[in-house]
Amino acid sequence: AVERRNYAPGQHGQGRIKVSDYGLQLREKQRVKRTYGLLEKQFRSYFKRADRMKGVTGENLMVLLERRLDSMVYRLGFATSRSEARQLVRHCHFLVNGRKVNIPSYQVRINDVNEVREKSRQIARINESLDGVMRRGVPSWVELERDAFKGTVKTLPVRAEMTTPAFQEQLIVELYSK
Repeated sequence: AVERRNYAPGQHGQGRIKVSDYGLQLREKQRVKRTYGLLEKQFRSYFKRADRMKGVTGENLMVLLERRLDSMVYRLGFATSRSEARQLVRHCHFLVNGRKVNIPSYQVRINDVNEVREKSRQIARINESLDGVMRRGVPSWVELERDAFKGTVKTLPVRAEMTTPAFQEQLIVELYSK
């Protein structure tokens, strides 16, 4: 039958494969891009903005990515995945400070109130994912009012508080600094 081996097929498949520094940096960048659902041009512009900001470039990059509206919708638990959050935002299901916003890359600020539109509160997917948010948890830098379908940004995210997978943003900074 078919057996899964931990090496590549063929005569030379068992040779040692050493990944270069560039390969590690590229792989990390691709992981972050794929996680947040960004294209190369978008990601590069976020990096340039993070580089111009005061502070550590890698941490600034992660803060900018977490402040996106689709990421905020995911963090508040209105969606089960970032791609689902992106689609919900594109279909005008959310208000930011009482105004309809359908741009997933919209940067939320401190004291911004993100809420589900009145018409959209009966959507089964949003209600199901809100039930699941109690298991996943809400980050400490946002506040969720579950009954009102509303979330508020208390502070900007700090890298130590982010619950994203353990990204090594220093590798991304090194990649773009070449």
